[in-house]
Amino acid sequence: MALYKEQSLKLYNSITGEKQIFKPINEGHVGMYVCGPTVYSNVHLGNCRTFISFDLIFRYLKHLGYKVRYVRNITDAGHLENDADSGEDRIAKKARLEQIEPMEVVQRYTVDFHNTLQKFNNLPPSIEPTATGHIVEQIETIKTILEKGFAYEVNGSVYFDVIKFNKDHNYGKLSGRSIEDMIANTRELTAQSDKKNPQDFALWKKAETQHIMRWPSPWSDGFPGWHLECTVMSTKYLGEQFDIHGGGMDLKFPHHECEIAQGEASTGKNPVNYWMHANMLTLTGKKWQKARVIIFFQMKYFPGIMII
Repeated sequence: MALYKEQSLKLYNSITGEKQIFKPINEGHVGMYVCGPTVYSNVHLGNCRTFISFDLIFRYLKHLGYKVRYVRNITDAGHLENDADSGEDRIAKKARLEQIEPMEVVQRYTVDFHNTLQKFNNLPPSIEPTATGHIVEQIETIKTILEKGFAYEVNGSVYFDVIKFNKDHNYGKLSGRSIEDMIANTRELTAQSDKKNPQDFALWKKAETQHIMRWPSPWSDGFPGWHLECTVMSTKYLGEQFDIHGGGMDLKFPHHECEIAQGEASTGKNPVNYWMHANMLTLTGKKWQKARVIIFFQMKYFPGIMII
């Protein structure tokens, strides 16, 4: 017998800025997607804060009697060093520095991620899909967005047209940013850029000659944009509209804002009802950087050893 009482549970919804009564799309069932790690380095305590937070939410929803499908992805391709769609793929860069294959990097740090969360007694998600396992679906979604006129192809790369999308939609409604302010605060495009506007983001990137992680597509041998994977995998496993999308506060813009745009452009529907964001790990009000977290644990638990 179900224990949940829909009127008794309230969630803070990042997109409205208010606590709201939780009402799932399908009574007694909850679909929840949380952005997982980009597996190019060891997970640190700041990462763990987010995943522990949503583990508690997962457990509590189950405790209330909901049947929860919890999807948390693994980003194993497509995440560039610079969120402005430039730089080197983080996994490929790590592989080059360590002189190993990119999938060796993925395997090593995926195992580390799982082992670390086990130490915190986290439950595994219901489904843990990978970006490289959904290249076909990502290509099909890009085709759909192109067909609907919200993207354009240039020299083998495909970009989402933010300005055109914003004419009939509200790009920036999650982060609270206006498109006018974004335009005013963005530098002019360089001559090397293929984008129409600086605000546009990549759906597909043509791979340079030295880029190892690449796949064939109708536009070029390349790889999908980082933001696209979460739109594709959440839609595949939770539907075009689902209940809860979570992640760290640092993902609100541009990652989650881009997800909303991609979802609305491809399906015509608002993809998520409740957006939830975990805060950053802080000390005396300041965000802890990854290096500071590592040094703290070395000093606390290994005072005679300093690992650089």
